[in-house]
Amino acid sequence: MKDKRILYVSSEVVPYLAENEVSLMSYDVPKMVNDQGGQIRIFMPRYGNINERRHQLHEVIRLSGMNLVVNDLDMPLIIKVASIPKERIQVYFIDNDEYFKRKATFADEEGVMYPDNDERAIFFAKGVVETVKKLNWVPDIIHVHGWMAAMLPIYMKHYYKNEALFSDTKIITSVYSQSFDGILDAEMINKIGLDEVPLEAIADLKNPDYESIIKATIDHSDGIIIASDSLSSSLTKYIESSGKPFLPFVPKDAFAEAYSTFYNEII
Repeated sequence: MKDKRILYVSSEVVPYLAENEVSLMSYDVPKMVNDQGGQIRIFMPRYGNINERRHQLHEVIRLSGMNLVVNDLDMPLIIKVASIPKERIQVYFIDNDEYFKRKATFADEEGVMYPDNDERAIFFAKGVVETVKKLNWVPDIIHVHGWMAAMLPIYMKHYYKNEALFSDTKIITSVYSQSFDGILDAEMINKIGLDEVPLEAIADLKNPDYESIIKATIDHSDGIIIASDSLSSSLTKYIESSGKPFLPFVPKDAFAEAYSTFYNEII
């Protein structure tokens, strides 16, 4: 993996949020690449339940300050950064008071999903790309984890398709069983359409439940990793029939070699 540049974009990463299959793999995989001499960057949302003092987050003024347009509204982008203790791994946090100040991740204390989760996902995707452009850091691979990060492949293939910085960048998506109940805002497809994304390319988002969002993400990725042993049969079949290179589920104690091979030889 020496000198390979991989951008990790995740809904959740330990130690900043609780351990689950997404947050753990979003730490373990970058650490593996970092240990093997690769160059990595990790991006995640700065949810309000992340303790900034304990984790020593600080704003990066030179990267903050731009506005992103979501659903025809200008939303200020704030970039924060922290280092994972003992690992010399930097994590960048996409922040905005309107979208990420609330003291939870995806749902309120009653377990009700936030009605603007679709806009939060759009803002996160655009915020990551705009920040990487400012860093002028060219990734060989972008590896996406978790549904809150799932809009990034769509935006890369359409909204940012003419960005020379990413002309040779490949996108891998890890697909997990971790999902949500119900659907996101039914207007999600039209909000994305405002960013010159053809509606026929995201037709699955007419009914934006978990599987529809993941299917749209698969359609816009260059490779897929099945990251859960218990992935639904419908998503598994969709991946297998997609025509995309994919890596079947690999247990955690054996993922390093399989992922390295997928990065280096398949994608």
